Amino acid sequence: MMSFFLNLLATVFFCLNSDSPDSQYVTDSSGAEQSKPNLVFILADQWRAQEMGYAGNTQIKTPNLDQFAQESLIFQNSIATLPVCAPWRASFLTGQYPLTHGIFYNDKPLPNEALTLGEIYKNEGYQTGYIGKWHLNGHQRGEDPFSGRDKPVPADRRQGFDYWKVREVTHNYNNSFYFDEKDEKHTWQGYDVFPQTDSAISFISKNRTRPFALVLSYGPPHDPYFSAPDEFKKLYNASQLTLRPNVPEELQDSARRVLAGYYAHATAVDYAFGKLIRALDSLGIADNTLVVFTSEHGDMLLSKGVLKKQRPWDESIQVPLLIRYPKKLGSTSRWIKNPIGTPDLLPTLLGLSDIPIPKTIEGNDFSDDLLKGSDISSDGTLIMLPVPFHEWQFSNGGREYRGIRTVRYTYVRDLQGPWLLYDNQTDPYQLNNLVDNPQFKGLQLELENLLQAKLDERKDQFLPADHYMSQWNYLYDRTDSIRPQDYLMRNRLP
Repeated sequence: MMSFFLNLLATVFFCLNSDSPDSQYVTDSSGAEQSKPNLVFILADQWRAQEMGYAGNTQIKTPNLDQFAQESLIFQNSIATLPVCAPWRASFLTGQYPLTHGIFYNDKPLPNEALTLGEIYKNEGYQTGYIGKWHLNGHQRGEDPFSGRDKPVPADRRQGFDYWKVREVTHNYNNSFYFDEKDEKHTWQGYDVFPQTDSAISFISKNRTRPFALVLSYGPPHDPYFSAPDEFKKLYNASQLTLRPNVPEELQDSARRVLAGYYAHATAVDYAFGKLIRALDSLGIADNTLVVFTSEHGDMLLSKGVLKKQRPWDESIQVPLLIRYPKKLGSTSRWIKNPIGTPDLLPTLLGLSDIPIPKTIEGNDFSDDLLKGSDISSDGTLIMLPVPFHEWQFSNGGREYRGIRTVRYTYVRDLQGPWLLYDNQTDPYQLNNLVDNPQFKGLQLELENLLQAKLDERKDQFLPADHYMSQWNYLYDRTDSIRPQDYLMRNRLP
């Protein structure tokens, strides 16, 4: 009863505090039907798939995303191929795997030569825009590893996006600054998610009579976990939150506090998302607009006793993915169960947009499956970490790995050999590692062969981290390259 009451209060709060879209936006009544679909891509940072009302979580308040899910394709197994910020973004924008575009480590520069979503849609006559976090300009070799985070991104490094309200990286979400098209510095007043959303609505409204492609990239719910506006923090009582069973008992009090702050950020993003969708709908262009909501990776949130990402467990790699496109996909909710990986997003969006797919793209185009009303034809998707760094650097237990996530199983190996095997159907919290269990020898071999086939397809030899750092002329940041002696011995590294 208390849970129901809290959800009811939250719903009332949103209704009372939501602006009336009809009072702000004028419906386009020109009568001209635009053949090319618009694209609105909304990206949250570090929002794991398990923390959604539509996914069965009864304690998080996501009323707008839950409503949107009722009109969308819901991808049950959307997987971050490399679950960390910059690599995900590079793979999404290029449709390539990390060892192809070279961004397998944060704060390294995406090559200018990369062909990206912005350039492809712009070449098709679209107005293009990008708002929020970029994280692909990086820094040059020898510079301080975080030196580029507060600098403007040069015009020739914006990869085809013209409307530009961007900060390379920040995790301060209150009164944060950004740079515009002229490299002029401005401040997002208040909690930046809200004015960023207003900027997106302005871009959409101004371009509603011509095709546009917009990426809106929010910072939250990425840590710091306790900086959401107070009205959203008040919606959650940490002591009443239920944790996943794989959070160690000694960390559960801390986990509840972190989760409450994380939820506050998520609900604030949901509130902004609702405002954007109502504005889009009121402009009369929703039917011919592809709207996507997803995240670049998850957050362990003290499951397995750790925070953040890079790890191959579902809390890190599994992210929400919703796609709404009424004109071609209808307005009825449908679950897509088979896995989709990060490089598959761009070709699938291009397919749904009737745009030819460039040869540089390596991901799969699943648009035909979606248009036919079937599940996607995927037998599994790669997960990888060529170089562990920062919060999961070598001295903190980080390790290189390659793995496969199928609709049911997770199989991962490190440089020593098989490391993890989970049956996610019978063991959804991944508590029982089945690697080298004689009872599952056949399954392990089957998954090993599937993984190896995908690595062979990518020409991925799965070499130690130093190889890739040398290949791309990268330097390790700070202490990332310091390996414990037992690591060197176990992996027979020089």
